[in-house]
Amino acid sequence: MMKLNIPLPGREYDIMIDSGLLDRAGEHCRAVLPLAAKLAVVTDSNVAPLYAERVKKSLEGAGFAVQVTVIPAGETSKSMAMLERLYDEFMAFGLTRSDAVVALGGGVVGDLAGFAAATILRGVDYVQIPTTLLAQVDSSVGGKVAVDLKAGKNLAGAFWQPRLVLMDPKCLETLPDRVFNDGMAEVLKYGCIRDAALFDLLCACGGRAGVMAHIEQVLFTCCAIKSEVVLEDERDTGARMALNFGHTLGHAYELAYHYETYTHGQAVAAGMCRAAEIGVRLGITPSELPEQIRKAVQLYQLPDAIPCTRADYEAAIGLDKKGSGSHITVVLLDRMGSAKLVRVEKSALLEMIEDAYGC
Repeated sequence: MMKLNIPLPGREYDIMIDSGLLDRAGEHCRAVLPLAAKLAVVTDSNVAPLYAERVKKSLEGAGFAVQVTVIPAGETSKSMAMLERLYDEFMAFGLTRSDAVVALGGGVVGDLAGFAAATILRGVDYVQIPTTLLAQVDSSVGGKVAVDLKAGKNLAGAFWQPRLVLMDPKCLETLPDRVFNDGMAEVLKYGCIRDAALFDLLCACGGRAGVMAHIEQVLFTCCAIKSEVVLEDERDTGARMALNFGHTLGHAYELAYHYETYTHGQAVAAGMCRAAEIGVRLGITPSELPEQIRKAVQLYQLPDAIPCTRADYEAAIGLDKKGSGSHITVVLLDRMGSAKLVRVEKSALLEMIEDAYGC
């Protein structure tokens, strides 16, 4: 087993990575939740048939009463209506402040269940058991939880750290290639912003099979990078913004296609390619980096460009949480493995995008 401790003052927790960990979820949850009598497990319609009974059996074996709530798979479940459904089911189950919520699934489940835990009874503990690569390297670590509003993604949320994160790499074996590669965009991002050696390893792996041969190392490295950044800036007001490399433009692509055509990872991959090109135009990013990133995302069947209109870019930049007033902070690379936060005028950024890409 690989273990990474996140030493946030008063909110310390461990990330555990090991094959077969689902079947030992109960003992690890009991170790961090000694007073809990009930666990409310939230999962989705894709994950439940694969793993819900295994996890429920393990949790019950550790002495917990367990309720499993299955939500429809997909981003549309990350809504206020679904949040209210969870509240009702938690209350009907008799959840108390000494009990906890378990998020079993991908990023949608983790964000929704985490926000429900953060707000029900003014906050109860929760455990993350991420089952997708994207959730394992990104959304399950760092304490950001949220639901979507009509105006955009993740606009109602909180910072609520888990008590424990359990990652079973064997869960990744059941993922379709499209879902696995979706997570690879975030894995590549970590190499771009903090670890050139990781980026080189991912290029050398050449695809999914190569990554799976190193998967525990890859998961640990990504989580270590994210935890270091979170420890520097838990509330996302400074250094943590570097984790959003490729996301400002990526959100424009998601928004333009109503979160239906392109996955988050696909949008981020194209956003990283565009951000690298913008960095070159601003004299910050070395000229060879855009091509390196483009080749890397193509290895994992991710797009290096997505058509988008100026109006879509304007909408995304207007909603971006890195913006304030007439300016926005963009994440650019000053070399492979090193990110820089650059504050620019929104209008100047839009003009640069329009001039470069004709949108």
